[in-house]
Amino acid sequence: MQVLQVQLEVGADPAEVGRARRWVRSRLAGSGIQADEPLAETLVLLVSELVTNAVVHTGRPAVLRMVLPGVQGVCPGMVRVEVADASDRPPAPRHADGEATNGRGLELVDGLADRWGWRPEGAGKAIWCELDRCAAAAAAGGVGSYDGVAFEAV
Repeated sequence: MQVLQVQLEVGADPAEVGRARRWVRSRLAGSGIQADEPLAETLVLLVSELVTNAVVHTGRPAVLRMVLPGVQGVCPGMVRVEVADASDRPPAPRHADGEATNGRGLELVDGLADRWGWRPEGAGKAIWCELDRCAAAAAAGGVGSYDGVAFEAV
């Protein structure tokens, strides 16, 4: 299977989060993920949260990476988003109380991604998450598979 790996350097300015979202949308077109699919919006939201965390909590530039199956078709696989930053501190999920306007980022990632985690990378770390395109398509009533056999919901 052909895989598309892309990356974007993100500056330390919180305004870079918007640029990262636009960049992700522009990269999805070649992956077979349409802009109006729920999966696309979920990916944009996940990128927004991870980039915001990296920029706000470190005050330094970060690197956004995406790995997309480059083949259009039935359930082409996993989509992986990763943000590397210069801080070696592990991510610390918090629980925001009531009307707090921040502190929900990793809770959101945990709730939306199929898997997520982090690993040391150089002097810093990389936080990653994955979405299973097959599961998302099946849940949306689209294309899916069962025991390796492709199907389309009608």
